[in-house]
Amino acid sequence: MAAARRQGCDGSVLLDSTANVTAEKDGPPNVSLHAFYVIDNAKAALEALCPGVVSCADILALAARDAVALSGGPSWVVPVGRRDGRVSLAAETSTLPGPRASFEQLKQAFHARGLSTKDLVVLSGGHTLGFAHCSSFQARIHPDKAQQQDPSLSPSFAASLRRACPANNTARAAGSGLDATSAAFDNTYYRMLQGGRGLLASDEALLTHPKTRAWVALYAASQEAFFRAFAKSMLRMGELNGGDEVRANCRRVNQ
Repeated sequence: MAAARRQGCDGSVLLDSTANVTAEKDGPPNVSLHAFYVIDNAKAALEALCPGVVSCADILALAARDAVALSGGPSWVVPVGRRDGRVSLAAETSTLPGPRASFEQLKQAFHARGLSTKDLVVLSGGHTLGFAHCSSFQARIHPDKAQQQDPSLSPSFAASLRRACPANNTARAAGSGLDATSAAFDNTYYRMLQGGRGLLASDEALLTHPKTRAWVALYAASQEAFFRAFAKSMLRMGELNGGDEVRANCRRVNQ
């Protein structure tokens, strides 16, 4: 739930759309986001105890850390004191790299936000959790007549994806876990990537550059190294904050 703008972690993705403005959460890359009520409940409890103190951006950063830790991943101390942003625009989600992004596109997107190429590889490991709809990888397994199946995919993996997402699929919820242990935070993502079983083209892009390929190999071999690096990269990403206030309600700006 990182914000699309350079301001970074300012909780802008939590704001609801209004009659005049379509917010980030309703932008195309974010339409599958859900469970905003979890943040709402945490905010309501905190406002009852200490109103106007804990920002929605801080709640989001703490919740991300806890979700990783509760899924078997690392934990880290989250610095607090972020402010909440007052602007949330669906149009700005177009700057987020999509599932077909090339290595250069990914690198540019991360560098524009003050994050390194190493952060790109490390934070991509967050794909060890979660799910992707068929539309995110359909072109890799059902190419048009001018193309062949993505040769970087393992044939057996591609066949399993075609079973989950046939060419005539109409089920909106159909798709695949981002790795084989999509409810556990571990280094399976990197090991699958090395074996031709990276789900998204943007995942596979990490193998197209010698430096990023070496980091993939390191984290595939050492879950401990991945966990250490992930905590550090999350802290760096969490430092990107350009908010203006502490919202009373995470869904709307203060009046």
